Amino acid sequence: MDTLILEIQKASSIETLAAIKTNAFGKQGALSSALRALASLPPEARKIEGERLNTLKKKALAALRKRQNELEIQAWEIRLSEEKIDVTFPPSFQREGRFHPLMFAMQEAVDLFLGMGFSVRTGPEIEKEYYNFDALNVGKDHPSRTSQDTFYFETVPYLLRTQTSPVQIRTLQSEEVPLQIVAPGRVYRSDHDRTHSPMFHQIEGLVVGEEVHMGQLKHTLETFLDLFFGKKIPIRFRPSFFPFTTPSAEVDILCRRHKGTLILGEGDEWLEVLGCGMVHPKVLIECGLDPEKVQGFAFGMGVERMAMLKYGIEDLRDFYQNDERWLSKIGFSCAL
Repeated sequence: MDTLILEIQKASSIETLAAIKTNAFGKQGALSSALRALASLPPEARKIEGERLNTLKKKALAALRKRQNELEIQAWEIRLSEEKIDVTFPPSFQREGRFHPLMFAMQEAVDLFLGMGFSVRTGPEIEKEYYNFDALNVGKDHPSRTSQDTFYFETVPYLLRTQTSPVQIRTLQSEEVPLQIVAPGRVYRSDHDRTHSPMFHQIEGLVVGEEVHMGQLKHTLETFLDLFFGKKIPIRFRPSFFPFTTPSAEVDILCRRHKGTLILGEGDEWLEVLGCGMVHPKVLIECGLDPEKVQGFAFGMGVERMAMLKYGIEDLRDFYQNDERWLSKIGFSCAL
């Protein structure tokens, strides 16, 4: 009896303890065999031997449970000691995340418009011809509708939107006026060079209501440009043409070049940055509005161009190179 208990108590591992248990209590184990042999003993001897074996069995099982628990605790202590992490120890490598300048510029622009009373609307990037062209008064023969400019799907009439203007149509057809919205998002055109990308980002704005006029448009854009570039930016409106606005204009900002650097807000040169105009009556009618009662203005700008001007980035393709070295230099700290 003492030999089995002592063997259990001295077991140095869970595996050794399992082997002792099998040797004693397994089908062919010593204790199991002794219990089966009781049937062949005389009644008096069977009683005495049975009591002895059952006492041994109870003590052995209790010793097994105790030693099993002790060995498991030891194993956990060893594992915890080996896998211990000192949270006060400085990390061997630490890299700070950076905001991509393109996303940073878009969020900054949206925040400025939100502060001016606008609200944000979004729409699908896979669009129907109706929303991308027809409802915007873009004629069937307009060059922008050709496959040289627009990415079409084989399933007509779907395409990758060429502008975020479809969001304006969807909003006008689903919400009550007056409204004042901006629509940021990705757009797609078949063009690619150092100043153009087949996928780029736009922010378009729309204001519709009674007595909306060109002077409000001019004030809105002047305010935004001054805030976005952090300085007074003289602008000029140059007559232009867009199918969805009349009159239409392109907005130029004053600038000059000094030793290869573009300086905004001063000089004697002009640089185009966005397009705008009063919403065309046909667009209002298409959206179920009476142009005799309500008017509106709209504007749109490329986020890449605005970011390039603000941060001094010369090649648009740098935005899409996925170069961490460039991002670590040009990107913005997440602590901002």
